[in-house]
Amino acid sequence: MQSISNFIVALGEYNFLQTALITSVLVGVMSGLIGSFIILRGMALMGDAISHAVLPGVAVAYMLGINIILGASLFGILAAMLIGLVASHSKLKNDTAIGIVFSAFYALGFILIAAAESATNLHHILFGNVLAVSDSDLITTTCILIVVILFITLFYKELLISSFDETFAKTYGLNTQFIHYGLMLMLTLVTVSALQTVGIILVVAMLITPAATAFLWTDRLHWMLVFSAIIGAVSAIVGLFLSYTLNWASGPSIVLVSALVFGLSFLSSPKQGLIFKRT
Repeated sequence: MQSISNFIVALGEYNFLQTALITSVLVGVMSGLIGSFIILRGMALMGDAISHAVLPGVAVAYMLGINIILGASLFGILAAMLIGLVASHSKLKNDTAIGIVFSAFYALGFILIAAAESATNLHHILFGNVLAVSDSDLITTTCILIVVILFITLFYKELLISSFDETFAKTYGLNTQFIHYGLMLMLTLVTVSALQTVGIILVVAMLITPAATAFLWTDRLHWMLVFSAIIGAVSAIVGLFLSYTLNWASGPSIVLVSALVFGLSFLSSPKQGLIFKRT
C-alpha cells in the first residue's frame, strides 16, 4: 500500500511521470485494438515483421530531420507490399516471404543506425524509454489513437467479414486489398507510437498478448476489442508502477504484466481455460 501511495504522490508531483502513464495507457489501448484483428487474421508474424521493418524508416527520418512517423510508415507499408509481392509471385509460402523481408529491413535498420550514431543515439528505439516521452509525443500518440478508432469504426463491417472469411468478403464485393493495406498502415502507426514505451523488440508482445488474452474470454469481436483495450491499458498502468517502484525497465515491465494476465487467463478463462477443460 505504501508503494502505491508513493506512486500516486509521484504522479502528482512529476509531469514526466504523468505523461509517461497517459502515453503508456494510450499505447496499450491502441495495441489491443489493432492486435485483435492481427490475431483473428492469423497475422502475428506479419505484426512482428512490420514492427521490425519500421527501424530503417525511423533511422532515415532522424538522418533527414523529418518526422519519424512519416519515415516509419513508408517503410512499414513498403515491407507489407514486398511481402505480398514475393509471396504472390513465387512458390514461397507467406511466412517465408515475411522472414526474408523483415530480416532484410531489420539488418538495414542496424546499418543506418550505425551511420547516424555520430549525430543521434537511436538505441532507445530498440528497448523503449517511456520516461523520456515528451508532451509532443503524447499529442502524436493521441492523434494516432483517434485515427485507429476512426478506421475501426468506419470499416468495422469490412474488417469483421474479411477477418473471419476473406473468400466470402471477396464474393461479397469488398476490396480486401484496401482493407489489408489499411490495416497494415494502422499497424505501422501503432508500432511507431509504441517505440518510446516498449521499443521495437517488445512492441509485438503488446500487439499480440492483450488481444490473445481477450480471445480466451470471448468469441464476439466487439467484446474482444473492449477486453483487449482494457487489458492493454491495465498492463501499462501496472507495468509502469512496477517500473517506478522496483526500478525495472518500463517496457519489459509492461510486457511482463501483460504476459502474466495471459497466463492467468489461459488457466482460468471459463470456456478455454486449462482448469475448466480438465474439470
